[in-house]
Amino acid sequence: MTSSSLPGNRQLPERGLVAAALSPHPPIIVPEVGRGQERVTEKTIKALTDVGRTFVQRHPETLLVITPHGPAFADAISIRAQTRLRGDLGGFGAPEVSFDYETNMDLVSALEKSLAGDPVIFLDEAKLGRYRVGSELDHGVMVPLYFLKKAGYRGKLVVLNVGFLPYLDLYALGRKIGFVIEESGKAVAVVASGDLSHRLIPGAPAGYSPRGREFDEALVKYLGAFDVTSIMTMDGSLIEAAGECGLRPIVILLGILDGLEVRPEVLSYEGPFGVGYCVALFEPAEKRSGSRLDVLRREFQAKLEERRKGESFPVKIARESLEHYVRTGRLMKPPEDVPEEFRGRAGVFVSIHREGALRGCIGTTAPVRKNVVEEIIYNAVEAGTRDPRFPPVTEDELEYLDYSVDILSPPEPTDEGALDPKKYGVIVEAGGRRGLLLPDLDGIDTVEEQIAIARRKAGIPPGEKVRLYRFTVKRYH
Repeated sequence: MTSSSLPGNRQLPERGLVAAALSPHPPIIVPEVGRGQERVTEKTIKALTDVGRTFVQRHPETLLVITPHGPAFADAISIRAQTRLRGDLGGFGAPEVSFDYETNMDLVSALEKSLAGDPVIFLDEAKLGRYRVGSELDHGVMVPLYFLKKAGYRGKLVVLNVGFLPYLDLYALGRKIGFVIEESGKAVAVVASGDLSHRLIPGAPAGYSPRGREFDEALVKYLGAFDVTSIMTMDGSLIEAAGECGLRPIVILLGILDGLEVRPEVLSYEGPFGVGYCVALFEPAEKRSGSRLDVLRREFQAKLEERRKGESFPVKIARESLEHYVRTGRLMKPPEDVPEEFRGRAGVFVSIHREGALRGCIGTTAPVRKNVVEEIIYNAVEAGTRDPRFPPVTEDELEYLDYSVDILSPPEPTDEGALDPKKYGVIVEAGGRRGLLLPDLDGIDTVEEQIAIARRKAGIPPGEKVRLYRFTVKRYH
């Protein structure tokens, strides 16, 4: 890495990673889309204009954009390997706002070589067809690109789509990408495109949760201090409650920055439409010795070990059940010594997380086993190996997993007037179709929302008559 001096004897690189930023991506901040409504996001627009100016001053040959709104795979990130990347904001009423950039295929090829064997899919034309994904740029790329293009950026483009991998895996992939950028000998700038909580106010796009503001305040504080450990170890329930789309792009960016000293600057934060928009610059400087990755792994492990020391009886059974099955291929036998409260029968949901990210969740709304313990044993295996959203848990993952168990009361017939989404879960039934929603979910504030979501899960259209049941849940950690 070569560098040039700035006042204060700070060094800026001329090759390798020359600039990095976090950018929100609401299309409404583009004037051709907002048509006047963008004026309420004045702070965000000014900050993105400053980002564009800063980036162009660093003369990057290539812009790498990390987006959460492209094709997202459960078990891999993906990188677009089309020779040209095109798109427009026609889906948001502004087809005249268009983009056409050459892909830096040299950088893509270097990434493909370096990441061979890692969970990365390179989306050339053949794979676009195989996976049935579109070739057009998504708004997570185009909105930040709008401001960079306006500032004069005319270089090449590489687009990385996030995947639903554990956060440490995303960080590790980012670190490898950072090495490739450094070894390329070319000037590269990186944008992590992502919005923060979508649940800041009543009527927000993903519903309202008071924890949305808590998440945003914490994350903005950590970004401003470049507190990587605090970002990477944020509480999983807080992340889920926030309803965000920016954390995974941020984590990959943090990995890319792993080998460098960094000067962070939060330029703006606002949430006028109930979604948090944060703009931040991360000025890369000289190389640093060592990696944060090993420290982060130790932090995660220490937190998990602490939780396991105090785990409840149902969680202990769930963990031991999945561990036994993954290692032997057989279901665990129930223990002989079972507390009285778990000798009855009930529906059970088992949820599994890894490093704050959901890894599997499956349950039964009514008992189908001899007792609660057998219900937990079976559902833990189902959640870990048969949740269609995720690949089966592997043996080398077991030490990183965190569990919770929800035990349901027997469902009872009810009507809308007797429901409370904070206290009761709901089951809707019609013509053999059944949909369930657990109680006290962040972003679900009204009975109408609760029933509508349960209807959608069951495939029951609005207006069709349904039978309603309610139940309570006791959650164990």
